[in-house]
Amino acid sequence: MAETTEALIARQRRYLAPSVATYYEQPLVFSHGSGCCLFDADGKRYLDFFGGILTVSVGHAQARVNAAVADQIQKLTHVSTLYVTQPMVDLAERLARMTPGNLEVSFFTTSGTEANETAVAMARMATRAYEVIALRHSYSGRSALATTLTGQASWKLGMHGIPGVVHAMNAYCYRCPFGRTPDTCALECAKDMEETIRTSTSGRVAAVIAEPIQGVGGFITPPDVYFQEIWRIVRKYGGLFIADEVQTGFGRTGRMFGIEHAGVRPDLMTFAKGLANGLPVGATIATRDVATSYQSNTISTFGGNPVSMRAALATLDVIEEQDLTGNARIQGERLRIGLEELQARYPMIGDVRGRGLMQGLEFVRSHKQPAPDLVSRFLEYTKQNGLLLGKGGLYGNTVRIAPPLSVNATQVDDALAVMGEALAGMVAEEPELRHVSE
Repeated sequence: MAETTEALIARQRRYLAPSVATYYEQPLVFSHGSGCCLFDADGKRYLDFFGGILTVSVGHAQARVNAAVADQIQKLTHVSTLYVTQPMVDLAERLARMTPGNLEVSFFTTSGTEANETAVAMARMATRAYEVIALRHSYSGRSALATTLTGQASWKLGMHGIPGVVHAMNAYCYRCPFGRTPDTCALECAKDMEETIRTSTSGRVAAVIAEPIQGVGGFITPPDVYFQEIWRIVRKYGGLFIADEVQTGFGRTGRMFGIEHAGVRPDLMTFAKGLANGLPVGATIATRDVATSYQSNTISTFGGNPVSMRAALATLDVIEEQDLTGNARIQGERLRIGLEELQARYPMIGDVRGRGLMQGLEFVRSHKQPAPDLVSRFLEYTKQNGLLLGKGGLYGNTVRIAPPLSVNATQVDDALAVMGEALAGMVAEEPELRHVSE
């Protein structure tokens, strides 16, 4: 007899660490998925508009990816990087061909955390400088260094941090710390990078690490000129530019890589999540000059695993052959128009932001007061009606919307309809939400 949902949840709560939190008042238990849909243990169908935290890039149980994984498992599962395997070399060559600028040499790991750790180590060894600039509201992973790079207290796991990291202003336009609006902006946030280097470092830095769109930070989307300016400043002080593409990479924003919107050529890029459609993978790619400096003994036991490499190669095949980057742009525009129409009707949505199929809704009460309680209610409503969404942001008041890149127009419209019903239900319960003021 199959185990009941209640029994499984009880065992999860007993045997997994309390920090392994779940969404919703009553957690969901999934049995299988297909395309943009998931099915729970009772057979209920859900539209998945969070994609395993932006990881299921080409759809659940995608046939081409599954076939590549099954084929590889029958041949070779693991040997480590002490030996050469064709899938690892094939993926490294492919990343070199498709990434911008002179990026050419890869180091494979199993997660975005490790990819970011590797990038920082490479930058420090290449520049022979130690200090790294990260951004406020950023998220870099869960290791000691990655939590230090992270610009949100709630994700630091109670750690005090590692010396050598300072945080500069991010471009949070909706909550500009300088009180500017788009028509009065003079890029004060970007220019703060130079002030940060001159006052909070030795004056010589190894790198700045930045997400093109801050994922866990709540899909905060800086203007392109922000990256152009901080790239110029970090260069002036001897540093390199690390583009953290763990969430934005491989078509998500309507370009193959998020940083391409700004026209900036990074010295290093990091990947994970959507690269292998759910299999564990991390990658750091650097210019040859930077990578050549990375000479100390190092290894990633499971990095370059042939099964994950085959999954990644198949995922890239699907993205390119089905033009899912173009689909992300087209369906992202459709989604954005619908979200902005909802914002116009429901002022509790203070901001709509993002690019492509990476869109965020910031929920507020009067005077931009963050409203995480509204996000919780909204997610419960949408869950009841078969739609899965994410949440994030420093204040916990941002809904994160990121379906697989294979999503179609009907699914986008269905998701918008469910969100509209949820908002209407919230207003019916609390009529004053219709009159949130600036």
